[in-house]
Amino acid sequence: MATVQDFSGYTPTWCPGCGNWGIGRALMMSLSEQGLTPANVNVMFDIGCSGNMNDFLNASSMHTLHGRSIANAVGCKIANHEMPVVMVGGDGATYGEGGNHFLHACRGNHDITLIVHDNGVYGLTKGQTSPVAHQGYKSKTTPDGVIDRPVYALLLALTQGATFIAQGFSGNLPQMAQLITAAMKHRGIALVNILQPCVSFNKVNTYGYYFEKSYQLKDHDPTNFEAALQKCAEPMQEKFPIGILYQVERPTYTDQIAHLQEHSLLKAPKYAAATSLIKWFE
Repeated sequence: MATVQDFSGYTPTWCPGCGNWGIGRALMMSLSEQGLTPANVNVMFDIGCSGNMNDFLNASSMHTLHGRSIANAVGCKIANHEMPVVMVGGDGATYGEGGNHFLHACRGNHDITLIVHDNGVYGLTKGQTSPVAHQGYKSKTTPDGVIDRPVYALLLALTQGATFIAQGFSGNLPQMAQLITAAMKHRGIALVNILQPCVSFNKVNTYGYYFEKSYQLKDHDPTNFEAALQKCAEPMQEKFPIGILYQVERPTYTDQIAHLQEHSLLKAPKYAAATSLIKWFE
């Protein structure tokens, strides 16, 4: 069984106190506890501070183009649907540049796990506001405050067909590991949105802010769509439920592709894909 140390890469260069430290450790704990090894899990990283985890996590991984990590994750899963696939990205990469891939991956119920670092800013490029920044938030590029309404990612995921939605907080490492494990064991697209303070550039959504505004879900039925809808809407009132908000079962994307039922594409006979295409045209 692989240990947390087996999944450890280079020493992280994140800012002291950055929430990424906890997320990275929680992911390693989850992978180890599931009995996985660095060779039998695929991790797709996006750009930014979260994407730098590509150097800090020892696993079969890829540092993708900005906003294209979900597309790469979907491709990996279709090519080898027998192997777990995880995407790690920031709120800008996932809900901004990659927003189209995000909503279509939810529609298709691709069997991938999305771990999103939600801090309201583009930290690596010095704190510009991300799509989830609250209206009025001031940054170097929005000195008079953000005009746009924020993207409410939990609601977007729910209404577009995601079958597992959870929210964590980087100040609670053990629970983050549990949520990641639950997400990876779920068959279908699983979103784990993690509230992750940027200690260098976001002086509003701090650890203290989330300790005050977040709460643990209790007596909540994650299979109830209407109840999940209410919980997913609470960030609109600066209330942040922590835990599993929604979880249901329905066929995954690869479940519905007939020629993947016997084996993955990687195990298909040579030229099988080309042969099938020729027969289709005939």
